[in-house]
Amino acid sequence: MNLRLALASLWARALTVGMTILAVALSVALFLGVEKVRTGAKASFANTISGTDLIVGARSGSVQLLLYSVFRIGNATNNVTWQSYQDIAQRHEVDWIVPISLGDSHRQFRVMGTTKAFFDHYKYRQGRALALRDGLVLDDLFDTVIGADVAATLGYAVGDPIVVAHGLASFSEHKDQPFRISGILEKTGTPVDRTVIVSMEAIEAIHVDWKRGAKIPGQVTPVDRIRQMDLRPQAITAALVGVKSPLQTFKLQRAINEYPQEPLLAILPGVALQELWGIVGIAETALLAVSGMVVVTALIGMMATIFSSLNERRREMAVYRAMGARPATILCMLVLEAALIAALGAVLGLAFLYAGLFVAQPMVDSAYGLWLPIEAPSLQEVWVMLAVIGAGAIVSLVPAIRAYKMSLADGMMVKT
Repeated sequence: MNLRLALASLWARALTVGMTILAVALSVALFLGVEKVRTGAKASFANTISGTDLIVGARSGSVQLLLYSVFRIGNATNNVTWQSYQDIAQRHEVDWIVPISLGDSHRQFRVMGTTKAFFDHYKYRQGRALALRDGLVLDDLFDTVIGADVAATLGYAVGDPIVVAHGLASFSEHKDQPFRISGILEKTGTPVDRTVIVSMEAIEAIHVDWKRGAKIPGQVTPVDRIRQMDLRPQAITAALVGVKSPLQTFKLQRAINEYPQEPLLAILPGVALQELWGIVGIAETALLAVSGMVVVTALIGMMATIFSSLNERRREMAVYRAMGARPATILCMLVLEAALIAALGAVLGLAFLYAGLFVAQPMVDSAYGLWLPIEAPSLQEVWVMLAVIGAGAIVSLVPAIRAYKMSLADGMMVKT
């Protein structure tokens, strides 16, 4: 009977109840959305690189090295000499090593110089390898392989020419040495999707006529002559390293960090990721706290709505009492109404969340490289919804107790 009375009462106040449900739904969607983005960001970052034991670069901070070498965020403080790279590559602990050279760009996308070994050894999402959607891998000096987002954003296809710009956000282009797209990679959900990949030799080739970051005035070296030059790099930005045995990882790391010829830093990607999340953990907590306060505000608003309607519903309560309803029935009805409002708001909020994910998922993936999976509600999300329903019932106890104490005479009294 209480349920039938509660439903009838809610239907009679459909507009006010609908607005309250909408407020609860939006707050729940915001809270669950923030949690979804937080966990999605962690998963995307963690899945960006797999199977790489060490990342080597110039001595700086471990997080900084991780960000610019893997996520293409920021810049290196210094380079690693080619001699140091070769010394590391020749150590008996090293199973494979892949050089990386960064610094140039193409229409706001990072250009990365590397070797063909990158396509063999770079892994993501628990060991998945890179795959070509179309074309071939770097057959010529001026070939380039582009990520899926580069191709989609700029409308490129295999065989199209592209010109690399010197530095980031630079108007100085290497127009004398245009590249040809030889391959397009499958979508990975990693920064590789937003990367233009060329050979290490190509990086040296386009800088033949450059010195100290500026083009030498009047000097233009023909491409045929460039092809005949020794294009062995002088320095690299970083290197990805795989060791023969996991037991040798820390030994190799210590040897690199104590390398006497120049200051180097070797980091474990997983440890650096944990350090990164430790840095942003405060911001995560603050964001969740703000989202939680939005939910609390919506529930308090629901309580205020119930309170404000009590004066208008005194006669209704009095009629229920006159018909034999006990005070406990009135209390239970109001609590049930609030629980129903909270439940409908929580369910609608979950629907808003998944509708938003469906729309925003490709845009967020393309713009930020964050993959937000659309999956069945997790146990944590279910607990959040149940907590909202329980909290809605609890906050309604205050107006419900007040209604409980209203007397029949007070309800029937006509005030002037």
